[in-house]
Amino acid sequence: MHSVESAAPTWDPQQYLRHSGHRTRPFLDLLARIPRLPAQGRPARIADLGCGPGNVTVRLADRWTDAHITGYDLSPEMLERAEKDWSGTTRGGGWLDFRAADAAHWTPTEPYDLIVSNAALQWVPNHPESFAAWIDGLRPGGTLAFQVPGNFTAPSHALLGELCDTPEWRARLGDQGRRFVHILDATEYLTRLTGLGCETEVWETTYCRLLQGEDPVLDWVKGTALRPVLTTLGDDQEAIDAFLGQYRARLREAYPAGPHGTVFPFRRVFAVARKPA
Repeated sequence: MHSVESAAPTWDPQQYLRHSGHRTRPFLDLLARIPRLPAQGRPARIADLGCGPGNVTVRLADRWTDAHITGYDLSPEMLERAEKDWSGTTRGGGWLDFRAADAAHWTPTEPYDLIVSNAALQWVPNHPESFAAWIDGLRPGGTLAFQVPGNFTAPSHALLGELCDTPEWRARLGDQGRRFVHILDATEYLTRLTGLGCETEVWETTYCRLLQGEDPVLDWVKGTALRPVLTTLGDDQEAIDAFLGQYRARLREAYPAGPHGTVFPFRRVFAVARKPA
């Protein structure tokens, strides 16, 4: 085992949002499958775990216009961007706010109609152990819904882990290229959530993205999977340039540019679990 210290990654909202259109689509697909919330005659109460810069949290306000929605995130950089862009009264009279919280330890302190998470739980070790507490925090008829990337064996991520484990980088980076692999198989999510008494739907989708620009896959992972590596390398620009150069070469071979762009398949796992009314 490697002894590299695993500090929380530093996030770059601007880099993350460079591919916001592609990143938002899975959330919209998840949102479309969330059933009617139990709130009747009152505003819904909604939590978004791992809200990031708030660009999908606001989509909840578009659907439940009078709801009180709170986005929770551990990253000060992401929260600052979310508060700047989205905090306050929504167009439908609801309220959108953001708070600092670690999804690994967050538990509801009030009843929620919906707890949702978009591409965040893969960063949370043992997140399935929190399902029982989250479901307990739902009102009867409430829903827990999430989607997580399921592409950790894809070349983009496998090559990152392999590069971190080469003799040149192992002592400095250790498992930083693999520290986000904390998801279950779709069948395991189904079994766990059904075992907690929920009516559960779980599915997988592979999105075939056509990315544009030079080294677009590298640009994509700079906003997500590369964050632990870049955080660990810190201000050592020489090391960053060397690492990115080696990773870039591997990605170009794995994802060659075509006549219309670079094809980037991306598998995701979805779950919607409704608590009995």
